Amino acid sequence: MINEILTAALLSITSLVVLFLLTKLMGRKQMSELSIFDYIIGISIGSIAAEMATNLEDYHKPLTAMIIYSLFALTLSVVDYKSFTAQKLIVGKPMILYEDGKIYNKNLHIAKLSIDDLLSQCRSNGYFNLGSLKLIILESNGNMSFLPLSAETPPTAAAMNIIPPQVSMPVNVIINGKVISKNLADTGNDRTWLQNQLNLQNVKSISEVTLATCDAENNLSVYSKT
Repeated sequence: MINEILTAALLSITSLVVLFLLTKLMGRKQMSELSIFDYIIGISIGSIAAEMATNLEDYHKPLTAMIIYSLFALTLSVVDYKSFTAQKLIVGKPMILYEDGKIYNKNLHIAKLSIDDLLSQCRSNGYFNLGSLKLIILESNGNMSFLPLSAETPPTAAAMNIIPPQVSMPVNVIINGKVISKNLADTGNDRTWLQNQLNLQNVKSISEVTLATCDAENNLSVYSKT
């Protein structure tokens, strides 16, 4: 009994390690970037990994299947990258759903989308009137891209001949009550400065801080624990 439990634990760890390595090999993609094929392959490999973790006798079979699935997906990724024709076949191509006041009902039908689905996506992206849009494209990953009419596009700083100050990413100097010494030094400050800034914001102890960031103007933003 104990041997079976230890074997199951070892196989679970092994399957997770193999799954992690194969995922790294196949490359990184956000969920929003996954195609239907990527999604199916991911589910299949995950199911096979679970089978490997529980199949104490024939664990080599799901392991082999997992490797084959991953190599197949990797091969198709390479083909997809090198061939535009293969890319359209494997991943699909973008589809126009709306353009210049015309709704493409045929493409909506192909994409299995209703008018309500289209309008819902528009509202979710801040467009409550189709008349304010020039183009709506359904991307191959299932997301919709929106091109507003020029008259509906807010003016940019460049268009108004305004040069705004460059915005830079703030530096984390405290995380979960611990000072990130290297980051603090990179801002040109020390612990004395940090403590003084905390005192000005009525923070008695660094341990009370969940996050503190320092921006390019040397302003400290403090987010205390609740």
